[in-house]
Amino acid sequence: MVLRRSLHTMASLVDSFGRVHRDLRISVTDRCNLRCTYCMPADGLEWLPREELLTFEEIERIARVLVERAGITSIRLTGGEPTMRANLPALVERLAALRTPSGLSVDLALTTNGVTFDRLASELRSAGLGRVNISLDTLRRDRFIQLARRDELDHVLAGIDAAVAAGFERVKLNAVVMRGVNDDEVVDLASFGRTVGAEVRFIEFMPLDAQRAWDLSAVVTQDEIVDRIAARFPLEPIPRDHAPAERFRYRDGAGTVGVIASVTHAFCASCDRVRLSAEGRFRNCLFAVEELDLRGPLRAGADDDELVALVAGNVARKWAGHQIGQVQFIRPTRSMSQIGG
Repeated sequence: MVLRRSLHTMASLVDSFGRVHRDLRISVTDRCNLRCTYCMPADGLEWLPREELLTFEEIERIARVLVERAGITSIRLTGGEPTMRANLPALVERLAALRTPSGLSVDLALTTNGVTFDRLASELRSAGLGRVNISLDTLRRDRFIQLARRDELDHVLAGIDAAVAAGFERVKLNAVVMRGVNDDEVVDLASFGRTVGAEVRFIEFMPLDAQRAWDLSAVVTQDEIVDRIAARFPLEPIPRDHAPAERFRYRDGAGTVGVIASVTHAFCASCDRVRLSAEGRFRNCLFAVEELDLRGPLRAGADDDELVALVAGNVARKWAGHQIGQVQFIRPTRSMSQIGG
């Protein structure tokens, strides 16, 4: 009887364009210990009251339902800065224990700014975290202070070293590239990634900054980034899957590099991501202008079938794409740190 009920309630998160969604991004906090210019104002934002955050039990419940009944196979923890959430390894251990209907574990990853990651790397790895992305927009201390408004570069570099030493399946470095700000470091950052054995993922500057200062002229395009790197380290393309990055292999065998070109080469047609904010708001797109409240139904006693139906209905209404740079583009009212990266 239990088996028949499970099969009967299985659902795929498919939208009207036929895209199947398997990747869930979960923000565990909106708080952050940096104030990066492309994300937050200098004075920070008004943090959510702690009672409004989903508890670990609530996060686990939503994740379990979507893994067991809706086809989610990959989970990434984000923020804000996720390492600011107390007892984070305990949540990782809960999520690492989840299994798909076929008995497979989920692909469990984390995105962090790296400031305190050296303190948690080994514990998170032991708890079951598989992969980690660490933000690194510059290798220059003076520029880091200008960009992040905090003097934390040494701690970030220590976090990268700790991630490599902890033996994660993959360590990636995320670099947001902005014209006239840090685009002169593209080759240096690529070289650093080759040295430490991490894939650098260059990210085109997106209109998700809290100050709303984004302008298309500040975007350094994927083509520019790839051309600069290839002039120093010859590259060859890697066939693309559902990952957001266009990836390239160094021809000398020294690893890989990627570019997330959300602005100039949008990957909306193959996007398989959905998001859950720290207070339980479900988003079917990073640039969605509407959100689905899951915390309310969850705390009101909704059963698993009801939660799946709510999420599936929201995903079914997902639009074709964000249309950045076009007159019909609608900018989200919340910044990246509030949505969850």
